[in-house]
Amino acid sequence: MRKRFVLFVAVVAIPLIFAASSPKLLLSWKNPNYSGGHFTNILVLALNGKAENRAEFEDELVAAIARPGIQATQSYVFLPRPNATPIDMNDLKAVIREQKFDAIVVARLTKAEKKTTYVPGQVYNPYPVYGNLAGYYGAVSPLVYSPGYMEKEKLAQVETNFYSTAKPDGELVWTGTTNTFDSNSPMKAIKGLVKVVIEELEKQNVIDQRT
Repeated sequence: MRKRFVLFVAVVAIPLIFAASSPKLLLSWKNPNYSGGHFTNILVLALNGKAENRAEFEDELVAAIARPGIQATQSYVFLPRPNATPIDMNDLKAVIREQKFDAIVVARLTKAEKKTTYVPGQVYNPYPVYGNLAGYYGAVSPLVYSPGYMEKEKLAQVETNFYSTAKPDGELVWTGTTNTFDSNSPMKAIKGLVKVVIEELEKQNVIDQRT
């Protein structure tokens, strides 16, 4: 009986575990007028956000892009920036020209907010589990009543643009915007974001699929 109850609690908890949203693309658009070829040397740039999170994102995206025939490089290798430091466009263009990058991926936070929500206590109904009231109540009463609590959430939304550098001011090849997702764990959010971006870039034939 005890095992059955533990199993019930696990089943009840599953929807709660997956309730937090993860990064997904709400918008994906490829420029139908782009007629250039494939890209082999790509610069990855996280435009805003905390410096350490920008660096983690660039590291993850570079690792995901790199494959036979394609190399990618983090922007911080050439343009180290503390928090809230803007980029000089002339410096960026100089890096692109000198390093012969044929594309640049630019990502920016379009939303970053904190939200506090009151989560009411949950009352579960694990009937039927035990055969008599006394045994049943004695076993489950410490477990089925959970107190309410305040939950702080960090939410984010990210826009990612992929530009060809063949033209002096660049040409948009693809753009995508995510849903508003849970960013309480930055590394988990970054990995999820990179995954959906790479999958879409491959699907849209912006970059070649891994062989």
